[in-house]
Amino acid sequence: MGPCPLRCLMMVDKSFFVKLIEEAKARAPRRNFTQAVELYVILDPFKVKASEFNINEVVSLPHGMARKASICVVASGDMALRAKKANVERVLTSEELDRLGTNKKDAKRLAREHDFFIADTSLMPKVGKSLGPYLGPRGKMPLPITINSPIEAMIERLRNSVRARTKAHSALSCKIGTEDMEVDMLASNAMAVVESLEKKIPGGTRSIKKYGIKLTMGNIVKGSAV
Repeated sequence: MGPCPLRCLMMVDKSFFVKLIEEAKARAPRRNFTQAVELYVILDPFKVKASEFNINEVVSLPHGMARKASICVVASGDMALRAKKANVERVLTSEELDRLGTNKKDAKRLAREHDFFIADTSLMPKVGKSLGPYLGPRGKMPLPITINSPIEAMIERLRNSVRARTKAHSALSCKIGTEDMEVDMLASNAMAVVESLEKKIPGGTRSIKKYGIKLTMGNIVKGSAV
């Protein structure tokens, strides 16, 4: 028999995440608010160097989140009009960028309020100067888009997307839904994230040590698959 393909070194399927999610929900304390469900991908520090591990990946979820992602578009002219017609939460003009560059409080609030930012490529230098210090540390620098690109399609995709980021040198995390969603849907969302991240992690599945599921106020439930 030949060598094992990369994916079979640590294979997980939806049933694997169903079990983790059910256990995490059972263990989590009840709260008077709807808790988020988070996925953790824990890496083997002996197989991944910190210097080569910095991931900030946007992943489209098959079942989305209970709350649609909030989107801010930085544009002018026709692109701004199209963004407004697509019902984004905020459209920023070039003039507003200038104002935010001198208003630290408002710039911080803007960075907190929106999950994703999209910007006309011609305005990216100004975005970097005005909002870079607030969006950069949060991993929210805008996705660039050219003036003739279908911004409506990008907005629709981002509505049901999450951002998976490096949480520490040996782990990634992102939300995959809320506790009131069906377990099967949450598991499908987890699989979508894992399949996307496997292509980005140095060494692929060989570098993944464990997976974890956690509710906002609960403890992480870990599991490994071989």
